[in-house]
Formats: sequence, structure tokens, C-alpha cells
Amino acid sequence: MNDCVFCSIVAGEVAADVVLDTDQVMAFLDRRPLFKGHVLLVPREHVVTLPDLPAALRDPFLAAAQRVAAAMVDGLGARGSFVAMNNTVSQSVPHLHLHVVPRTKGDGLRGFFWPRHKYADDAEQSAYAARLRAALDHPGS
Repeated sequence: MNDCVFCSIVAGEVAADVVLDTDQVMAFLDRRPLFKGHVLLVPREHVVTLPDLPAALRDPFLAAAQRVAAAMVDGLGARGSFVAMNNTVSQSVPHLHLHVVPRTKGDGLRGFFWPRHKYADDAEQSAYAARLRAALDHPGS
């Protein structure tokens, strides 16, 4: 899709801090993170909602989600993660995407009133992406 920003990221036409890139999925840092390290996981194929996801992509998509959730702990020192997805309502980009957000006790995330925490600069954002990539490349390190 020519007008889909996530398809443009997957195609390499729009820059993103990519943390995972496979034949089926891509994960990259959210430009408006809830917390630093907030990742969006997308199928490389343009799919709008979870019900549209082809059966052949379900396992690779969920397996990647598990890996990214583990990387929140291994790479960022988070105590856990928040994993969520919108379908149509509140879906800011009409391309299936799963949010994986690092969590710590007392981080201020309450219900659905979410604070946004910006990166200080591009270098800090790139450093978070690098830490997550390292954790994905070497789980449990």
C-alpha cells in the first residue's frame, strides 16, 4: 500500500529504529513511545486488523511478540511488558501492529490514561533500539 506508513517502513522508504526484521515481521521503536523502548511489531504484508492476519503469519507474529516481550526484560531491564493491539477503533495506522511496552513497578501507567515519554534525542532512541536488537540476537544474556 502506497499510503501506509508501516508499509513504507517495511520497504525501507521511511526511516525507523528497527529492532527485529524477519521474512514475515518487522519490529521498530514507536515514534511516540509510552515509555522508552516501546516497540511496534507489524507483519511485513499489509494486513489491517488481527482478523485479517493470514493463518500462515499467526505463529511467526506471535513468536516475534514473545521475543520482543522477553527483550524488554533482557535488554532494557524492565520487570515485564504491556502488550496490546487495537483493531480499527483507536488504530492510528490502518496496518496491524502490536504494541510491546516495557513496564516497571510504579511507572505511572494506569488504565488507559497513558503518559508519553519522549527520547532526549535521536542518539538516545538509537541506543534503545541497539539494546533491544542485542537482546533479540542473544536472548537471556
